[in-house]
Amino acid sequence: MNYGDSSSSRGRAQIPGPNGDPGSERSPRGNGWSGAPEGGASARASVTPRGADGRAPVSGVPPAPRGAAGAAPVGRAGAGRASVPVSPAPGVSGRAGAGRASVPVSPAGPAGRASVGAASVGGAGRASVGAAPVGGRAAVARAGVPGFSGGGPGGPGGPGVPLGPARGGRGDDSARSKKRRRLNMLIAGFAVFIMLAGIGVVSFTWYSQKVLLPEDTIPPLSTTIYDRTGKTPIARIGDQNRQLVTIEQIPVWVQHAVAAAEDRNFYRHSGVDYKGIARAAWNNVSGGDKQGASTITQQYARNAFDNLNQDTYGRKVKEAILASKLNDKYDKSVIMQHYLNVIYFGRGAYGIQAAARTYFGKNVDKLTVAEGAVLAALIKQPEPSASHQGYDPAINPQAALDRWNYVINGMITEKWLDAPNTPPHPTEYPKALKPTKNSAGGFGIDTPYGNVVNYVSQELREMKLCTDNEAEATDKKPLCAKALSRGGYRVTTTIDAKIQSAAVAAAQRAKKGSELAGQPPNLMAALVSIDPSNGEVRAYYGGDNGTGTDYAGKNVDNGVISGGHSPGSSFKIYTLAAALDEGISLKSRWKGKSFKPDKMEFTVSNAGSDASCGNSCTLEQSTLKSLNVPFYYITEKIGPDKVLDMAKKAGVTTMWRTDTNPAKSYDLAKYDAKDLAPDPFFHVIGYGQYPITVLDHANGVATFANEGWYNKAHFIRKVEKQNPDTGKWDLLKTVKTNPEQRIKKDVVADVTSVLEEYPGQVNRRLDDGRKAAEKTGTWELNAKTLDNGDAWMIGYTPQLATAVWVGNKGARKAIKDKDGNKISGAKMPGAIFQRFMDDALKGKEKRDFPPAANIGKDDVGNGDKPVEPTPPGGAACDPLGLFCPDGNQGGGNQGGGNQGGATPGGGGDQNGGLPGFPGGGGRGGGVLPSTPPTRQTN
Repeated sequence: MNYGDSSSSRGRAQIPGPNGDPGSERSPRGNGWSGAPEGGASARASVTPRGADGRAPVSGVPPAPRGAAGAAPVGRAGAGRASVPVSPAPGVSGRAGAGRASVPVSPAGPAGRASVGAASVGGAGRASVGAAPVGGRAAVARAGVPGFSGGGPGGPGGPGVPLGPARGGRGDDSARSKKRRRLNMLIAGFAVFIMLAGIGVVSFTWYSQKVLLPEDTIPPLSTTIYDRTGKTPIARIGDQNRQLVTIEQIPVWVQHAVAAAEDRNFYRHSGVDYKGIARAAWNNVSGGDKQGASTITQQYARNAFDNLNQDTYGRKVKEAILASKLNDKYDKSVIMQHYLNVIYFGRGAYGIQAAARTYFGKNVDKLTVAEGAVLAALIKQPEPSASHQGYDPAINPQAALDRWNYVINGMITEKWLDAPNTPPHPTEYPKALKPTKNSAGGFGIDTPYGNVVNYVSQELREMKLCTDNEAEATDKKPLCAKALSRGGYRVTTTIDAKIQSAAVAAAQRAKKGSELAGQPPNLMAALVSIDPSNGEVRAYYGGDNGTGTDYAGKNVDNGVISGGHSPGSSFKIYTLAAALDEGISLKSRWKGKSFKPDKMEFTVSNAGSDASCGNSCTLEQSTLKSLNVPFYYITEKIGPDKVLDMAKKAGVTTMWRTDTNPAKSYDLAKYDAKDLAPDPFFHVIGYGQYPITVLDHANGVATFANEGWYNKAHFIRKVEKQNPDTGKWDLLKTVKTNPEQRIKKDVVADVTSVLEEYPGQVNRRLDDGRKAAEKTGTWELNAKTLDNGDAWMIGYTPQLATAVWVGNKGARKAIKDKDGNKISGAKMPGAIFQRFMDDALKGKEKRDFPPAANIGKDDVGNGDKPVEPTPPGGAACDPLGLFCPDGNQGGGNQGGGNQGGATPGGGGDQNGGLPGFPGGGGRGGGVLPSTPPTRQTN
């Protein structure tokens, strides 16, 4: 076929010249093509209307036009972007279907694709422009074109073409008009949609650039507090029970189980599941349950970053952006690690490590495939809701099993199980632990350990591991108020779990068989026990709840510090030590009868009846009998500041004055003893009027148990903090003891030699003949009654020092047992002490105390001095003075406090009965020592 034949339907289009004439034969392209102007694109093709036979020869002279549409093949076109216009013409409107044509356009136009727009076509036909490569042919099909605008026929400079009828002469009708209008509306709507979509893309791009990926943040980490072994947790503090682990610590089958449960395309997508977003959006719009995209990366973003927990579409968009950026920043293993450290698994467990401990009692690296699938199954809904009971096997076992099977099957489908180099699938559902009280995010606060936690927090502050200045707070040095709840510490305490259990069993009312079980509800006990060798608190019972009153320590309420209890005679150990330190021996004698000090309105008296040793009581006797009068005289002689200073050296840190309401506390470390005694702490300090805490008293007793070496009582052994990068625990602080010899060894030896005799006096000996030094103390309820308000027992062995207090819970009342008997130090406190020490020391080595040093002078007291009995004529009496010739062996001052003849006569009072034993009054004879003396038990 000759493509130059004008009658051919496939003939080449001749390109008219500048005046509409056919191109010159000298055209370099030949076959009727005219050359393009110099430096320009190919000339515009002049397409004439078709002839009657439907064919439209392309030439400079148009044939007679026809209204009917026909095919108009267009010849080869030069390179360039072709915009093929169809000029509007009077008559019926048509539409040009868009196609792609490499049709040359205007001169100097750049090469490219043809963009054909809508055209008003005289004949109601379509102009379909086909695709043509650059320099190729563009076939324009079915173009009923009565005329063109532009150069050539039908346009400016070309011959006019009369309008022909549209498609065989059919006129416009209403149906076709409506159809065109609808079509035009659809086209316009589509154009608006495209425009809005473009705006949306631009806006989304701008917004996504504004959303910055937050800096890597450490999620809230709970602090776990352990006993002294570092293995047994006794408390956990924090909103979220979480410990970080690295991806290397998480078995690969656990990772795969989580992916199978939550995001099976996790290792294939770019962080965002767009199909999931569309599905969730449609579900939400159509009224279904609210859903969100559920990729692991998006869940991590939602849980890790602030302001992503609101259920809004804006949150979902931001979540998707962050997920995409996270996917760009991290590889999949890091994202999985982050995700498994923040996600919630129920029962208060945040993160895979806490979940492994909570549900299976093991660390994450020990989890089996089956156990990992259980934990993965929990993530979807770990706890019950109004519509579903969740997937905790202890709550909803069937649903948990079904979900577990779903996870296992997913792992098989993804070739993570039963494939080469992968584990076989498990066939049995593993047994998970039952929920316990300690499964929650925090535990131990509402137990007796709660007060231990309070001291841990205080000691973190003292160690400067936290700060109270918000401006100074950092990740490494957080605010003290948040250190335990969010800092992620691991604190090893000094508490011995076995010894603590013994303390609680003996002192806690709630424990069946304890000394307080079944007793009046106003009674409360407190117990503190310390290792003398290092000051470590082995047991601490100050109440049942760390958020309530601590009866063993200090409490702060509206700026007022409270917590002390009057120690009574138990405080005399410090007065005794101060006297010995001032050169006063145990054999020195002191007046023991009640008296009223000069210029004072009160009377100094002993508990119960007056002293049996009258006005010649040795310091040793005065201690064992708990006599107040001799200790008042001793304090007056050496000065109350000496007593206060000795207590301070031993470990008493705080003391309360009792003449104010409320009682005012004094931090002894901030004062010189002389600044506080005798005002506000008068001579009555010598026998224990002023309150101190149980903890301080135990610390003081521990110094005596350690032969005068002081170690500060403390609760922390070491503090560790988890490294978020490695998951390992970095040691922050190890507490090292710094013992000080604060009390002379000989002084302590003599004090202990007296207190060793006390267990026999009050019938509180320890098991198996174990030696212990003990002292009781009782303080009256008030000056108007003989009832007691506080009762104590303190004591020590070389291995353990303990202080026990029994008093009131709440309002101060008389302390009486269920039978109405008064409670003194030797009774309920003594029973608690004895039971606790026997349990705590069971199996421990029995050790002895050093012997007495017998320091000081005997002749420094104010008591009557005994005279060696000498009969008339110089003959010596027998040692007991029972057979002296004149028979005057009266008990005088050794009798019942001068009750039966205190006036010396005939030498009888000078050589009466043996010191420490009650003698007859007046001139009567003494008594044989075969009958043990009556001892006061307070």
